[in-house]
Amino acid sequence: MDDLNDEKNSKAGSIGALWGLVGLSLLFGRALFALYPYVLKLQGVRLAWFHWVALAASLLFMGYAEGYKGFQLRFSPRAAARALYLKRNPTPARVLFAPLFCMGYFHATRKRKIVAYSLTAMIVALIVMVHHTPQPWHGIIDAGVLFGLGWGLVSVWVFAAKAFLGGPYDVSPETPE
Repeated sequence: MDDLNDEKNSKAGSIGALWGLVGLSLLFGRALFALYPYVLKLQGVRLAWFHWVALAASLLFMGYAEGYKGFQLRFSPRAAARALYLKRNPTPARVLFAPLFCMGYFHATRKRKIVAYSLTAMIVALIVMVHHTPQPWHGIIDAGVLFGLGWGLVSVWVFAAKAFLGGPYDVSPETPE
């Protein structure tokens, strides 16, 4: 009987981990898809030299701050660790809400939950502010975000591959225990 429960947990954990990573990918992919038209509109706008400087600065800053520091160094290794934790410790809620679990919205340390919710609120506020920004500035900002978010999506899958295929993975999932 225990072998049957272990097999059920193993399948549920694998499904949950996969759903967590696919769900994150869908969320980020949706954001990339939504941003792309604003960046594409830059093609129809004649940019002055200072627009080009701003575009380069946006790409460099968001690549570094969002892509490298935010995703590659922090979010992606932890999201992969949380997916791996979910594979080994499935519960119905964790499996059902696996993308949210992988992002640290629940069954996380107090600090992790505060960071997750605060970052989400900040991102929503920035989206609202940028939405009211005229072109070409809207496209310039979104080009940087597109670059950083694309970097983030790739890094999630790289770390997931490391976690699930690369042997020992010692990144903390930042769970309460």
